[in-house]
Amino acid sequence: MSYITDTIKYLKQSSPAQAEFYQATEEVLNSLKPLLDRNPKYQKHNIIQRIVEPERQILFRVSWVDDRGQVQVNKGYRVEFNSALGPYKGGLRFHPNVTAGTIKFLGFEQIFKNALTGLAIGGAKGGSNFDPKGKSDNEIMRFCQSFMTELYRHIGPTIDVPAGDIGVGGREIGYLYGQYKRLTGRYEGVLTGKGLNWGGSLVRTEATGYGAVYFAQNMLAERGDSLAGKTCAVSGSGNVSIYTIEKLYQIGATPVTVSDSNGMIYDERGIDLELLKRLKEVERTRLSRYVEEHRGAVYTPVEDYPPGRNGVWGVPCDAAFPSATQNEVNEDDARELLKNGCICISEGANMPSSQGAIDAFLAAGIAYGPAKAANAGGVSTSQLEMSQNASMIQWTFEEVDARLQRIMAGIFHTASETAKEFGAPGNLVLGANVAGFRKVADAMIDQGVV
Repeated sequence: MSYITDTIKYLKQSSPAQAEFYQATEEVLNSLKPLLDRNPKYQKHNIIQRIVEPERQILFRVSWVDDRGQVQVNKGYRVEFNSALGPYKGGLRFHPNVTAGTIKFLGFEQIFKNALTGLAIGGAKGGSNFDPKGKSDNEIMRFCQSFMTELYRHIGPTIDVPAGDIGVGGREIGYLYGQYKRLTGRYEGVLTGKGLNWGGSLVRTEATGYGAVYFAQNMLAERGDSLAGKTCAVSGSGNVSIYTIEKLYQIGATPVTVSDSNGMIYDERGIDLELLKRLKEVERTRLSRYVEEHRGAVYTPVEDYPPGRNGVWGVPCDAAFPSATQNEVNEDDARELLKNGCICISEGANMPSSQGAIDAFLAAGIAYGPAKAANAGGVSTSQLEMSQNASMIQWTFEEVDARLQRIMAGIFHTASETAKEFGAPGNLVLGANVAGFRKVADAMIDQGVV
C-alpha cells in the first residue's frame, strides 16, 4: 500500500510536529487495506490524500483583558475538515495543551465518528490554548467574547455548528452564543450544548457518557453478556465520566474509580455520584477533596502512579471506560487491564488508547469499542439539538434518550457487520474505520473534485 505510506510521509513533511494527527491518520489508513484492495475507485479518485487534508484551517489571535486589567493573548483554532455529508460539526476545546496538531487529530476523527451516526453532519474541531481553570466567570466571559468575535464569521446553522469539549461546558457555550447573537443579530442553532431554556436539548449533557455505556451494552449483548453486576473503572471526572458513572449505576454496574490531572480516587464501594457532581460541577475543585467525606476511599496522586503507567488501569475491573483524554491508556496499561480480568473497553474520550494498547485489546479478543464509535453519543445528540432548533420545538428526555439508544445500537451494528464483511468479526476498529471512511469517500466521489 505505497500510496498510504506515501500519504503519511507527505503529512509528516507538510504538517510537521503534529504527532497526534499522524497517530490518528495512521490508525485509520492502515485499517483500510481490505477496502482499498477490493475497491480501486478510492485510489483512482485519490481519496486518501484528499481526505487527510482539511478543507479549511483557521488560526487566529484571541486578545482579552484579565481581572487585573492585563492584556492576555491566546491562539484560537477552527479546522473545518470535511463537509461531504453535511455542515461541519465538532466541539471546541479550551485547554493549555491544545495545539494545531491536537485540533487536526480531533477533526480527522470527527469525520468518521459523525459518518457512523448516520446523521447529515461533516467533521470539524476547534479550540484554544486558553486554560479556564482558576479563571473568574468574568475572565472566561471576556475570553469567550473575544474568541467568538473572530469565529462568528466562519460558522452558521448550515455551515459549521460547534459544540463543547474539554474546558467548554454550558457556561462557555452561553457566553459564546451571547456574543454570536450580539454580532449577527440572529437567534439560530449555531452552537449546540445550549441552555435548556434557550434552545438546548435534554440528554445533551449526559449523551457522551450514556452513549459509551449503551455501546458497551451492545458489545456484551452480542457475546451473551451484560454490564449488570460488573465492576467498572472510569477515568476522568468531567462531563463524560460523570454521566458514564450515572448510567452504569442505572443498569446495575458498580463504577469504582475517577481521576483528574492531579490523581485518582478508588472507592471499592462505588463512587459517590452526588459528591462527585458537587465537587466537579458546582465547586469546580480537585478530587483530593473526595476522601475528606469518604474516609474509606483511597486517593492516589499522579506522582505515586506506577512508573510509565496510569494508576486507574491498575484497579481490577470487568469493564473500563477511558473518559479523560488522548493516549491515557498505553500498552503496559492495556496488559495490566487484561491481566486483571477486564473483558470490555468502551472509549468515552477521543483516541484514549495508544496503538500498542489497541493491538493488545484486539489480540486478546475482548469487547473493544474504539472512540469514534463508542463516544459518538455526544455529537449524535448535538445533531438532535440542531433538528429541534430547526423546527423550534423541544423533545422530552425520554424521546431524546430513546433516539440516542437507537443511534448507538445502529453504530455498533454497522461496525460489527462491516468487520464481518471484511473477514474480521469482532474487530470494531476495522469495522468502524471502513464503514465511516466508505460513507464519506463515496460522497466525495459523487460530488466531484472539490
